[in-house]
This record gives sequence, structure tokens and C-alpha cells, in this order.
Amino acid sequence: MDASKMTVSINKAINTQEAAVKEKHARTCILGTHHEKGAQTFWAAVNRLPLSSNAVLCWKFCHVFHKLLRDGHPNVLKDSLRYKNELIDMSRMWGHLSDGYGQLCSIYLKLLNTKMDFHTKNPRFPGNLQMTDRQLDEAGENDVNNFFQLTVEIFDYMEWELNLFHTVFKSLDMSRSVSVTAAGQCRLSPLIQVILDCSHLYDYTVKLLFKLHSCLPTDTLQGHRDRFMEQFQKLKDLFYRSSNLQYFKRLLQIPQLPENPPNFLRASALSEHISPVVLIPTGNSPPDSETLVETDDLVGMDSSSHQSIPENKFDDIFGSSFSNDPFNFSNQNGMTRDDKDRLIEQLYKELALLRDELGKFKAESHRLVSNLRGRIQELEAELAEQKHLREQAVDESDFLRTELEEWKRKTQDTEKAQKSLTEIERKSIANEQRYTKLKEKYAELVQSHADLLRKNAEVTKQMTLAREALGDVERSKKELEDSYQRVNEHTQRKAQEQIHEMDELQGALESSKQEVKLLQNSLETSKEACITQRKELEEGFLQCLMREVEGIINEALQKLDEPLYTSGSVSTDFLISRTVAAVDSTEKLDEAWKRHMSDTSDINSLLPSLVQFGNRISDVIMQGAQTRTSDKLCDSCRTCGTEALSYLSTLKDKSLQSGADCSQITAVLQHIADIAQELRPPSLDIKEEELGDLVEKEMAATAAAVETAATRIEEMLKKSRTDDTGLKLQVNEQILGSCTDLMQAIQALILASKDLQKEIVESGGGATSPKEFYARNSRWTEGLISASKAVGWGATVMVDAADLVVQGQGKFEDLIVCSHEIAASTAQLVAASKVKAEKNSSNLTRLQQASKVVNHNAAGVVASTKSVKSQIEEVDTMDFSSMTLTQIKRQEMDSQVRVLELENHLQKEREKLGELRKKHYELAGVSEGWGDAAE
Repeated sequence: MDASKMTVSINKAINTQEAAVKEKHARTCILGTHHEKGAQTFWAAVNRLPLSSNAVLCWKFCHVFHKLLRDGHPNVLKDSLRYKNELIDMSRMWGHLSDGYGQLCSIYLKLLNTKMDFHTKNPRFPGNLQMTDRQLDEAGENDVNNFFQLTVEIFDYMEWELNLFHTVFKSLDMSRSVSVTAAGQCRLSPLIQVILDCSHLYDYTVKLLFKLHSCLPTDTLQGHRDRFMEQFQKLKDLFYRSSNLQYFKRLLQIPQLPENPPNFLRASALSEHISPVVLIPTGNSPPDSETLVETDDLVGMDSSSHQSIPENKFDDIFGSSFSNDPFNFSNQNGMTRDDKDRLIEQLYKELALLRDELGKFKAESHRLVSNLRGRIQELEAELAEQKHLREQAVDESDFLRTELEEWKRKTQDTEKAQKSLTEIERKSIANEQRYTKLKEKYAELVQSHADLLRKNAEVTKQMTLAREALGDVERSKKELEDSYQRVNEHTQRKAQEQIHEMDELQGALESSKQEVKLLQNSLETSKEACITQRKELEEGFLQCLMREVEGIINEALQKLDEPLYTSGSVSTDFLISRTVAAVDSTEKLDEAWKRHMSDTSDINSLLPSLVQFGNRISDVIMQGAQTRTSDKLCDSCRTCGTEALSYLSTLKDKSLQSGADCSQITAVLQHIADIAQELRPPSLDIKEEELGDLVEKEMAATAAAVETAATRIEEMLKKSRTDDTGLKLQVNEQILGSCTDLMQAIQALILASKDLQKEIVESGGGATSPKEFYARNSRWTEGLISASKAVGWGATVMVDAADLVVQGQGKFEDLIVCSHEIAASTAQLVAASKVKAEKNSSNLTRLQQASKVVNHNAAGVVASTKSVKSQIEEVDTMDFSSMTLTQIKRQEMDSQVRVLELENHLQKEREKLGELRKKHYELAGVSEGWGDAAE
């Protein structure tokens, strides 16, 4: 397209006449941006227009620019960003005018700036805002923070759309049929773009809010819900008012929002949400005439108004003939009747010249339009071909992306399981280290206690010696008294000497008694200090130990909300065993605490019970979080941790120690055990003594089924080579050849599985026979049987599907689904075998290599099937060269309706598939080998 022709169309579309922008001029501008891959010509023409001095001109510029941002070339946004500051200044300037188009232009310019900012920040959103649910998820990059910010930006975008909507309606006199006047259509025509934008923004807001409510607390999103409710009521009212206007009835079908807004607090309400769709009837476009008059839409007009239409047309061109009309000469001073007549005659002549020029212009425009329509048809045909090629590429890309995501998901699951195991080992090591530190502290306390006992023994020994000395003194005193009586008969001199000696001994005795009393007081003081110090050390150590136990339980509670610890598959039997152990440790701690309260000097029996209590409560919480059941079990585990912390707080508080009660903890633990008992997967109805024979039978049956399947495929291939030729033979060889490779890989897998199974049974940990081994490991055996059955069944079903496809009666999709099922069954068989195998087993390595070959060949079947499908399907060539614009528009609308129906059906099928998988996981618990950890 020539730039000069585009400039002419821009000037015709953006003019000072108060009438709606003609669709043909706007369409030419849009095609021009696609032709030159940008908006350089558009802005070159617009910069020469006096947008700041004429409000109508600025209003129509906003309308055309809005169309270009929606439907023009993607580079329109890039080329327009350099003029953003000028648009902001222009909006601020028009905002000073409170009447007429001033406020309308100011708000419209702000809306356009907001639209450019939104698409700059979110380049995944196209200008017309049409996106699929998958593209909407990709726009947020699976990050809840991105979805939260995106919702805020959509709210801001919608706010300016609604402001313009409301301001246009406020500026119109709704008591008259303004939608059939040129001035009214000038103001209403941009609202078509606003209605299209709002329908998409509302739909995306609802979907994003449901996604946010599934990830974040409801209190966090209260502001979002309040803002949505306000915009919902405004948009509902504006849609209703717009649908009653005659102007919109002829151009588009406006959807009506539901009576009540969606309930985001109920996740299932998303399925009740219906995306609003704006339908544009074919053949209807804004009229190109300057003025439309529909008599049955006008209010207060009688039959005489029909005769005044020519005069009204004259007024539309030259203005009103009343007092406000500049051509109303009745109020002009100094003008005669002749002057008026001459002026009117002159104006009629000029009008005739203008009509001639208008006729020539219309003829030229008609020729240009015909040329453009031919070019449009060529471009649309080319566009259709490109779309078809793009759809093929997208389909192939989707398949490859699906395969990649499946491999990534499996890899992530494996990594998560390894991380979970590593974390459990780390936790165990940390607990062992913490227990070692506690043992060291306890040993130090015992050593300190022993030192104090030794000191006490020394003091006691000194006291004993003092008492022995006192006894000697008493005996000496008694002997002296006896001697005194015996020598009383002796001479006075001897008596005096004895009395003197006795007085000396009495003084020594009194001194000895004083020393003994001092020693006794010192001993009592030392003993009291020793007892006090011992109690303080024991109390401090007990408090420190309780804090450590609280830390263990708090750390386990924190893991409840971490995805890494809620994605395991711990068996319910193991959880029940942990619960029983926790109940036992709780009762032991309660008994030890009661003994401690009766004799506070004894804490030797309390410390091991306290440490064991913290570790076993932590085990219950961790294992309950990894059982992947309902929220009921997770909440019970959290309650158990809370009750345990409350019990420890009671033990730490001296004022509450006497009333400590552990009954709440044991009740919660029993409740957890009851829930786990309900969640136990049903066991296969097989007697343990029959398991050994059944394993051999099932493995033999699987091998026979695979052998039969391989033989059938070989026979079908021979028959096809005999009976078929050309493309059919090529197709059959490609499909059956890939199936043959897959069957050979499955046979190798079965042989490797048998060898590994034999190795596992031979190293079965004391079992005297294979039957005893299988009976002792019944859960694992049942899982192995289920996996073996699944592999044999998948091979049989694949052969049946291949037979039907070769005969032309089956579906290619059946082969693809069978391939995926075989790959999944293979992974199940490897997982069941790996549970009991040694890590360094060569047979296990051979089984894993065989599993990889099966997966590779299964992918080969899928690739061959899709390649064959694309070869034999006939693709209708889309030729739109002979279709009219109306026919193309009709088919476009039909395609949009079909796309919406298919998307709705796809969503329902995905939900159904999710429920089926959930039910399958519940029923196949034994088959998956979930009970192995308890054995």
C-alpha cells in the first residue's frame, strides 16, 4: 500500500466533523500498519493535525489509535511509545475543560496510555486481548507473585475503561434517541472497542482470582475481592444500558453478566463461570453515511417531522437556523433582504461545486476500495495458509512440550524423593548429634554431682573423726573421774595435782566441743550449698532440654507447610506404628514426671523419656505430612504438635506443673491412628501361602502374553507385505515395525525382572523358601503381581489396537494411549522391584536399562503413529479468494463459537480425567507398593 493513500485515509478518518469514524477509513489505516510493519506513516500524518486545538479531532484520533493498538501490526505499540509523553501532556491540557469533548479526550488519552503501559509490561498479551487459558497461565510464569501483580494491573486497566464508558454516557442526553444522531454516534462509536476490551478483562480477572484463592489465604485477597465487586456492578450496569441502544443493536451483540458475582471462596464455582463473548453480526458495520435518522427511535416527533428532514440536513451541514446559529441573519444588524438572498445563492453554488467534487471523490474511492478488497482477499488467503502451517507447528510443539513436561515431572518427582530421603537422613543425623550433646551435658552433670558427693564424703569423714575424738575425751573424762575416786584416799598433794590436771582436761574438752560444733555447722552449710547447686543445675538442664524438645516439634510443624515434605508416599501402616510408639513415649514421660514431682532430686528417669517424647511426636508429624491424604490428617498432625508444645509449656511453668495432663496428646494420637486406619489401602484377597505360586504364574502369564503379542504383530506384518502396496504398505510397516521393537524391549524387560526377582528371593534375609519370602513380604509381592499384570495387559491391548489401525477401523490415538500406559506400567514394575533389590545389584542395573529401552521404543511408537497420521489425513486447502467479506465474517464467527465449545469440552474432559486418576490412586494403593515401608 502506498504511504500517500494511507495518509489520505488517515485524514479522512480523523477530521473535525462530529460524526462516527468511517469503518472503511479505519480499516485502511489498520491494513497500512500491517503493510509497512509499523505506524510510522500514521504518526507522521497525525503530527500535522491540530489535536490540541480541536476536541472533536482529538476524540476521533483516540478512536483510530485505539483500533490500531487492538488490530494493527504489533510494532504499532513500539512505534507509539516515543509519543507517550506528548499524549500525557495533551490529556492534562484537555482535562482543564469540564464540558463537551474536553473531559472525554482527557480520559480517553489516559486509557490509551494505560493500555500501552499494560502491554509493555505484559508482552504476552496481544493488542486485542484474545488469549487461551494456557497462554494466560504462561503469562504468569507459574509464579503466584506474578499472578497477584497481573491482577492488580488488569484492575487498573479496567478502571480506565469503565471511566471512559461512564463519562460518555454521562455526557449524553439519554432522554432522546441520541444513538441515531451523528453527534451521538461520534461519542458512542469508540465504546465498541471498550466493550471488546472489557469482556476479555473481566474474564481474565475471574480466572486469575480463582487461581490466587487456591494459593493464598482469603484474608490476603480481601482487597482484590472488594475491587472486583465494585467493577462487576459498574460493568454489569454499563453492559445493560449499552444493549438497549439502537446504535449497538445493529453492530454487535453485547453479553449480559450473571445476576450474582462469582464466589471465589468456593473453588468449584470456577466451572460455573461462563466467559462473556461479544458477537459481531455479519454484514453489520458502522454506517458510512453522515447522519442516520430512524423515526421510530425519536422521542416527541410527529408526522410533520418527515417534511423537515431536508431542512435538518441543511442544518447538519451549515448549522442551526435558530438564535445560536451563526447563519441566522435575523439578528444581524445592517443586512438587507437582498444581501441575504445573494449570500444564500452563493452558498448554493458552492454547495453544488462541493457535491460535484464529492461525486468524483466517491468514484475514486470506489475504485480504490475495489483494489483494496482484491488485495485483502489475497492477503487473507495467504494469512489462512500461514495460520494452517502455524497450527501444525503448534500441534507438534505442544506434543513435544507435553513429552518434555512429562519427563521433567518424572525427574522432579525423583529429585523430590531423593531430597526427602536426604532430608530425613540429615534430620536423623541432627537428632543423633543433639542426643550426643545431651548425653555429654548429662555426663558433665553426673561428674559434677560425683565431685560434690566426694566433697560431702570428706566432710562427713572429718565429722566422724571429730565425733571419735569427742568420744575419746568422754572416755578420758570417765577414766579421770574413776582415778579421782581411787586417788581420793591418797595425799592432798596428789589430789591437788589430779584436780589441776582435770581442770586442764576440762578446758581442752570445751575447746574440742566448740571445734566440733564449728565443723558440724560448716558441714551443714556445705551440704545445703551442694543440694542447692545441684537443684539449680538440674533445673537449668531440664529447662534447656525442654526447649530443645520444643524446637524439634516446632521444626516438624514448619515442615507441614513445605511442599517438599508433603509430596512423599509413606505408608499408613508405618504411620500407625509411629503413632503407637508416640503414645507409649507420652505415657512414659507422664509417669517419669509424676515420679519427679514426688522426688525432685531424681531426674535420671525423666531425661531419656523427655528426649524420646520429642523425637516420636516429631516422627508422627513428619510421617503424617508425607502420607499425601486429606487435609483432615494434616490438621490432626498440627493439633498433635500444638498439644505437645502446650504440655511442655505446662511442665516448664512451676505454677502449673502439678496440673500437667497428657490425655489430650494421647487422644489426638489415637485420632491420627484412626484416620490412618481408614486410609489403609485394601489388600488383595490372596492367601499368603498362595503368593509364591501366584507370582510365578503371573510372571509366566506376562511373558506368554508378550510373546503372543510379538507373534501376532509379526503375522500382521507378513500379511500386510503380501496383501498391501503403496502408501498403505508403507504406513503398516512403519506402525508394526515400531510395535515389534517395543515388544522385543518388553521381552528383555521381563527376563531382567525375573533375574532380579530370583536374586531378591535368594538373598531374602533368612527365608528358607521363596514361598516363605513372598508370604513374609506380602504387600511388596502384591505390588509386584499388579505391575506384572499391567505390563502384560498393555502389550495385549496395543496389539489389538494395532490390528484395528492396520485394518482401517481403529484410531491412531489408541496406539498413543497404549504406549503411554506401557511406559507407566514399566516404571511401576521397576519401582516394585527396586524396593527389595540391593543398590549395587547388576540385575537391577540391567532392569533399569531395559526400562529405558522400553520407554524409548514406546516414544518411537507415538512418533511413528503421529507421522503416519499426518501422511494419510487429507488436509483441505483453505481458499478464501472467492468469498465475500460477509461470508468470511460469518465463518470467522462460527469458528470462534466452535473454539469456545471445544475449549469448554476440553476443560470438562480434563476435570473428568483428574477425578479418574484420583480414584485410580485410591484403588491401586496395594499395586503401587505403598505398604512396603511398614514391613
